[in-house]
Amino acid sequence: MTVEIENESGVDAPLTEILQLADFALVKMHIDPRADLEILLVNETVMEQYHLDWLQESGPTDVLSQPIDGLRPGKPNSITPAGHLGLIVLCPQVAAKQAKERGHSELREVLILISHSILHLLGFDHAEKQEELEMFALQEEIVEHYLQSRQS
Repeated sequence: MTVEIENESGVDAPLTEILQLADFALVKMHIDPRADLEILLVNETVMEQYHLDWLQESGPTDVLSQPIDGLRPGKPNSITPAGHLGLIVLCPQVAAKQAKERGHSELREVLILISHSILHLLGFDHAEKQEELEMFALQEEIVEHYLQSRQS
């Protein structure tokens, strides 16, 4: 996988962990190793502009996903063809506030947001209750398995 990451947020962020989680998630979802993904970390002002431009909603948000090639998850015997998965824009400052509200670490929040966004790029959504249950369970599974793999 080619995962490019750029931190323009103005704060330190766990870039290595983000890259490792992204690689882990893409392998788990059976994405061709030649696929690529871009991750951009921005501050609240820039995120607010992306939020307005992409969703016509005001205020900064935690993360946004912009799919490019419309890739979908593969299967163990049939990986997804190579392509450009898309762009993830993450705001570490918003993630830090959410982590505090949710009672877990900033790292965990960032990993949840990255896995959530990767699933969006792969066509998952949470508009309907059943979709939400499936997507949120899968994102939690990805994060948990990734964190367990780090301890092995």
